[in-house]
This record gives sequence, C-alpha cells and structure tokens, in this order.
Amino acid sequence: MMRIIFYFFLFTSYSVSSQSTSQKLKKEQDRLETKISNTKFLLDKSKSVTEASLNELKLIDNQIKYREELLNNYDNQIRGAEIQVVKKDSQIKLLFAKLIKLKKQYKKLLIHAYKHRNKYGKMMFIFSSESYYKALKRKKYLEKISDIQKKQFLIIKQHQGLIKKEISSIQKEKSHKITVLSEKKKEKEAILIDKEKQQVVYQNFKSKENELLVQLRDDEYKKVILKEKINAAIKKEIADASIKAGKVASEAKKKKEEAAAKKKAAQEKAKSSTPSKTDVKTEVTVPEPKIEEKKEIIYAETKESAVLDKNFESNKGKLPWPVDKGAITEGFGKNAHPTLENVYTNNSGIDISAPKNAQVRAVFEGEVTSILNIPGAGKVVIIKHGNYRTVYTNLQDTYVTKGSKVNTKQAIGSLIVTPNSNVSIAHFEIYQVVGSAVLTINPTLWVTH
Repeated sequence: MMRIIFYFFLFTSYSVSSQSTSQKLKKEQDRLETKISNTKFLLDKSKSVTEASLNELKLIDNQIKYREELLNNYDNQIRGAEIQVVKKDSQIKLLFAKLIKLKKQYKKLLIHAYKHRNKYGKMMFIFSSESYYKALKRKKYLEKISDIQKKQFLIIKQHQGLIKKEISSIQKEKSHKITVLSEKKKEKEAILIDKEKQQVVYQNFKSKENELLVQLRDDEYKKVILKEKINAAIKKEIADASIKAGKVASEAKKKKEEAAAKKKAAQEKAKSSTPSKTDVKTEVTVPEPKIEEKKEIIYAETKESAVLDKNFESNKGKLPWPVDKGAITEGFGKNAHPTLENVYTNNSGIDISAPKNAQVRAVFEGEVTSILNIPGAGKVVIIKHGNYRTVYTNLQDTYVTKGSKVNTKQAIGSLIVTPNSNVSIAHFEIYQVVGSAVLTINPTLWVTH
C-alpha cells in the first residue's frame, strides 16, 4: 500500500516539475516574440524611408539575434516534449503493470469475500473462538479485510485515472511538438530573409566608409560634450544643495545663539535691583565678532531622499523602460561598429530605437533637478532619486520644469525625429553620486528585460 502511494506522489511531483520547466520556456518564448514584434514594427517604419540607415542595420542585427534565441527556445521545447513522451510512456507501462497486480490482488479478496458472504458465517467465525481476546482479534481481522477491499478498489480506480491522464498528456505533448516544429521552420525562413537584407544594407554602407568615419568622429565628440555637461550639471546641483544645507545650519545656529543671549540678559536683569528712570544711564555693549574657522560643508541626505535612494536600489533589474515600446540598438560601454572593422564606439548609457516622436517617461519617482539644452543632444532632463540620477536626452519637447516632482512612468517629454527616418532614438543614462564623485552605471542591469 505504501509503495503504491509512493509511486503516486513520485508521478505527481515529476509532472509538476515538468510543467514548471515547460511554463518557463513558454514565458521566455513570449518575451522573445514581443521583442521580435517591436523590432519588426520599427523596421516596417524604416522601410518607408528611401535610404537605409545605420540604425536600421542595428535593428536587423537585433531581429536576427532574437530569432536565433527563439530557435534555441523552440529546440529546448521540442527536446522537452520528446523527453516527456518517453518518460510518460514508461510511466504508463509501469502503471499498467501495477494495475494488473492490483486487479489480481483484488480478485483474491473478492473470492475470499464471496466465500465468507454469509453474515452468520462471519458471526460463527467470531463466536467459535476459544477466548474473548481471540474473538476480538477475528472481528478486527474481518474489518481490516473489508477496509483493504475498499482501498484496493479506490487505488485501482485512481491508477486508471492516472493512466488516462498520462495518455492525454502525451497526446498534448506530441501536438505541441508538431506546432513548435512548424514555428521553428517559419523562424528559419525569416532569419534567411533578414540576413539577405542585412547583407544588402551592409554592402551599401561599406561603400561609404570615409563618410561614416567622419560622421563617427563627430558623434563621438558630441558624446564627450554631453557627458561633460551632464557631470557638470550634477556636480553643480550637489554643490548648490551643500550651500543651501550650510545656510540652513548657519541660520539655525544664529537663532539658537540669539535665543541664548536673550535668556541670559533676562536672568541678569531679574537679579539686579530696579533703579529709578532718572538715574539710569543706558550703556550698550557690543560684543566683539568671533572669527570662526571655515569648515567644509558636507551635504547630508534628507530622510525623503534617503528613502528614494533605498527604493531605487531595491528596483534594480525591475525599472520600466524610458519608452513604452522600442529596441536597444546600442548598449552600454564599448560597441563594435556595425560596418567598420576594428572600429568601436563608447556609450555612457543605452540607445533605444522607438516609434517617431515617442514620449519619454520617468523610470522611477523623483525630482527634476536640471533641464539642459545641448546642441546635438536636444533637451536633457535629469531626475534625482536619492543618490541616483537618471538622464533622458534627445528630447524635442519637455513636459516638466526644474523642481517638478514626477511619478514612475510619467511622461516628461517627446523625442526628436531622426533625420531621414520614421524612427526616434532615446538615449538613457544612470549615475550614482558617491561623496563628491559621480559614477556612471550600466542601465541595462537596471531596466526590465
């Protein structure tokens, strides 16, 4: 009985584990299909423009990469389905063997029950005992046999149900495998089409290498200027906050000293006798100014700022994208140029290709500390989240002002349209303030994937 129960739980736990793996693969499939859909949407927009752009080439590269990842996912699902079918076949054989054994045992029990079907026979079996103790044992024996009969019947029924369920599951797995194989074939064909288009665009740009190098140098120079301006803006904001904090502390200290002086004067006046008005000579003593040594003001975070800082950190890897729909076309750090050999670009953030004039949104609640206007980068919005700053560039319009409090996913502006394109590019950066240093952080690790 215990062995039968063990097998039942073993099959059940294995089934749950297999379902979990299958669900993870399907979830990954949905994620990749969404990315492919977004990239395809952007590529379709680009098709309306006569001249292909480097951005389009990056989108095609992304499309091929996502499709290849999807093919791997399909392979894993097919392998999983094949393993499931083999294991379920062996489970069904095992269950059938157990069922035959159970039926044989049940047959014996039924024969025994038939032989002792007479109610009086059972009573005689009990009353013919030599002692009361033996009669009690015989009664318990008969009750146990009856109980085993019932349980045996239920286990047989349960095994029949398990076999039926496993056969149905095998049919589903086989059907799923056929569907996935069909999808895999479509994706392979789509990859070949994308690669053909990739080569056409690639060859077009290979013939314009000198123009690309000039454009690249110009773009890299603009990136350096942008980084310097952002760093300067953040440092100025920190310095202003430090000065403000110092002034507040100084005013508080001054008020405290004035209150102490008034209290002391009142105490001295109370101690002395009160002279007549004619005898009083008014004498004002002006205290000599104290020369205090200037100390460096250290900026201390407010409680609200500290909470934001902590909350921002706890959302690492879960922040929403700065645009509702798009594809990352240039990652953080060093990036190989799509057409020029041994040529690399440096990126302080990530570039996201988005639909034309797409709205940019705050990735987390905070306060707008700076709005800059930088040639080549459009308008720039910097939002403070405790010791962290998120930076949104390439904006055409802004919907916020300096000092504005913003919520997560609140629209803060719209993107500039890339020349000769129906696609806009959002540039997004994250910084962390540590003391007087401003550190650049990889945004890819912070946004959802």
